[in-house]
Amino acid sequence: MPCEEKLATNTVGIGIADAAEAAEAADGATDGQAVSAAPGVRHDTFTVGFSLTAPPSAVFEAFADTPVRRRWFKLPGRQVSYRHDFTVNGGETATSVFFTVPDAPPERLAYQSRYLDIASGSRIVYAYTSCVDDVPRWTSLVTVELHPEADGTHLRWTEQAAFLTPSAEPDHDFPHLRGATRLRLNGLAVALTAAGQI
Repeated sequence: MPCEEKLATNTVGIGIADAAEAAEAADGATDGQAVSAAPGVRHDTFTVGFSLTAPPSAVFEAFADTPVRRRWFKLPGRQVSYRHDFTVNGGETATSVFFTVPDAPPERLAYQSRYLDIASGSRIVYAYTSCVDDVPRWTSLVTVELHPEADGTHLRWTEQAAFLTPSAEPDHDFPHLRGATRLRLNGLAVALTAAGQI
């Protein structure tokens, strides 16, 4: 995966290479050469609540079952590759090519996650990193909790994001991530309906 070549990761998806660079920058010089400081990391935490008229077991399966997950989890653009291993220490990788502006080169998107905790039917915790053109843009820790309700499931999505490289419009980065999460959860509801669970 292109992102992997640029970013060695530890168990929570934080860039080890970036940490080493930042440490060298803090010393002020490397081999007698001045080193510019890495851009500041911006953090955000948000929670999205979402009610679904399917039982927690069915919602959990929509995360675990790869064909169902593929109905609602996709990178924008033309898909290039995809792999999913729903086990602790397993994860998900995806790449795509996304044409944003006519006559401009496409963006190469890459996503890599690692499952940290899976409690069947009730909780999924994972870390992921998103790259654009081989540059790590942000990394997040996500906790998905599934709570039974009288008419289905209340899903609680909590995401702790660290933006490593801002976009051309950095003020839009966090709203874009929150909005994309809501759209993805709308897709989850559609996938559950298509699977006959709602």
